[in-house]
Amino acid sequence: MRKNFKIGFIGFGEAGFHIASGLREAGISHLSAFDIHTHTPGRGEQIQERARNAVVTLYESTQQLLLNSEILLSVVTASSAVEAAEQTAPYLHTGHCYADLNSVSPETKREINGTISATGASFVEAAVMAPIPPYGHKVPMLLGGSAAQSLADLLSPFGMRFDIVSEQIGAAVAVKMCRSVIVKGLEALLLECALGAVKYGADERVFASLEESYPGMNWSSLAGYAISRIIEHGERRARELEQVAATLRAAGIEPMMAEAIVRRQDWGAQLNLKAHFCGRVPEDYRTIVHAIAEREKND
Repeated sequence: MRKNFKIGFIGFGEAGFHIASGLREAGISHLSAFDIHTHTPGRGEQIQERARNAVVTLYESTQQLLLNSEILLSVVTASSAVEAAEQTAPYLHTGHCYADLNSVSPETKREINGTISATGASFVEAAVMAPIPPYGHKVPMLLGGSAAQSLADLLSPFGMRFDIVSEQIGAAVAVKMCRSVIVKGLEALLLECALGAVKYGADERVFASLEESYPGMNWSSLAGYAISRIIEHGERRARELEQVAATLRAAGIEPMMAEAIVRRQDWGAQLNLKAHFCGRVPEDYRTIVHAIAEREKND
């Protein structure tokens, strides 16, 4: 089993950190990253701390990163995925494999593939199918593209979990996009439900009724977890749902629900309660709803 290949992360936020940490523990020692926010006040400190904790070398430019990497994992944001590929392309060559893990539409994946493939580098689309923490590098992913099997053969021995969907770019992420209507939509529904139910003092009966109708879900706990995810990651989720909406439009489907989910996810993010909770959002829907009420009263 080869262990000496070099992996570079384009972007080093939560996703990159957890994947890199797992790969380091699995025995891969050549890990590096480039993040445009490495020196941004308020964000750069966290990026640098994560790099130290995961023993990842932070480079000052994309060019430096590519000189010291063979496999590139793009883990930026949906809105930055195309730009990241375009900024990386001038330094790619046939010895590189570029895997895009971002939650973007099939059409956007194909656009990125065109940018990367034109350099001679191989391209793999990846769709991350569960929250990266707590899975870390073992989070299940769907892969697509002609180089998908080669990438899976390299990284599967280290515990990464891949299911290859197709050699056609866009097939893997289409699964993720359609699934996100349910996953992120359920978060938005639970937030809106909890806001009203707590206001009317009906929340215990509401969630008890849901548990009776749909047993085994532990609805009150699910609500706490789902709402906390909106408060922590609502902006990123909203951008993903914009990609979902684009995916549906491309199929001739009006994205009524996807667009509504964007609004509620954005609304949750704009409350800026993550700062209120000092970065540790509780997984308790009442605590969050009361904080929202307090924020709106003060505004």
